[in-house]
Amino acid sequence: MRHLIPSYIRVPVIFFIIFGIVEYMIDSGEKPAFIEYPAVSLFLFLVLLILIAIEAIIGALENVMLHKMDKEAKARFLEEKNNAFEFKWIKNTYKKLVGGKPIEDEGEIILDHNYDGIKELDNSLPPWWIYSFYISIVFAAVYLVRYHIFEGPTQLQEFETEMAEAKLAIEEYKKTAKNLVDANTVTLLTDDADLSAGKAIWDTNCVACHLADGGGSIGPNLTDEYWILGGGIKNVFQTIAEGGRDGKGMIAWKQQLKPLEMAQVASYLLTFQDTTPANPKAPEGDIWVDESAPVEEATTTSDTTTEIVEDNN
Repeated sequence: MRHLIPSYIRVPVIFFIIFGIVEYMIDSGEKPAFIEYPAVSLFLFLVLLILIAIEAIIGALENVMLHKMDKEAKARFLEEKNNAFEFKWIKNTYKKLVGGKPIEDEGEIILDHNYDGIKELDNSLPPWWIYSFYISIVFAAVYLVRYHIFEGPTQLQEFETEMAEAKLAIEEYKKTAKNLVDANTVTLLTDDADLSAGKAIWDTNCVACHLADGGGSIGPNLTDEYWILGGGIKNVFQTIAEGGRDGKGMIAWKQQLKPLEMAQVASYLLTFQDTTPANPKAPEGDIWVDESAPVEEATTTSDTTTEIVEDNN
């Protein structure tokens, strides 16, 4: 059994098994243990030397044993060793799968036909072919029952299902991947880090037209409730990405800013709402009402307005 695997394969395999065990047992952080700890490298080097020495000693003992054998025993030992090196079990497995007759036994399956001295062998089908044929029959029966009797999903239906699942997975991923947001998936960012990043973008790109406090100069006032192209995070993001009105509005920033950066600056500029700038520009556009606001808030506002009117009357 020892000669089933040659020493030039056996030694590296044993060494790397020990190497893997050492790396698994020693916590060395991101670096491999043999780099982080010189003692580990020394240990592995000694292990390799010991394995090589063991193989050399065994080889020397075999040579001594061969010198003590007679010619017949020596020949038998070398033949067994060579057969082991050839992985004889692979050849035996191949022969079983092919199922052919040895040349010396072909006389048993020669047919009586003779064509100009050419004779024909009555070989059986090889086992691998027969087993494959039986497996294909079983597969066909299962397929018939599954998809034609019990009406399993067709390939088109499976494709449509997988595409729908993939679409949902993409939408879920976009919710957490801020750099993949668009005007339909963007949400108001409230983290201090995002608002700070939005302020930096605002100070660099937007102050010239809207002023530092959002009061407006060339651009409109962003502190009131009047909006030219709609308020809210989605409309503001869309306006930043695609630009303002044709010919006289803001340029499209989608080439200069990433989706996350547009979401950050849009969220920051919305913090100007209901603030009082130093020199507010006159309102432009129309009053924008958030249609996605909860109904309860609208009802409460309506009730409060009614009470105020009644009190005034």
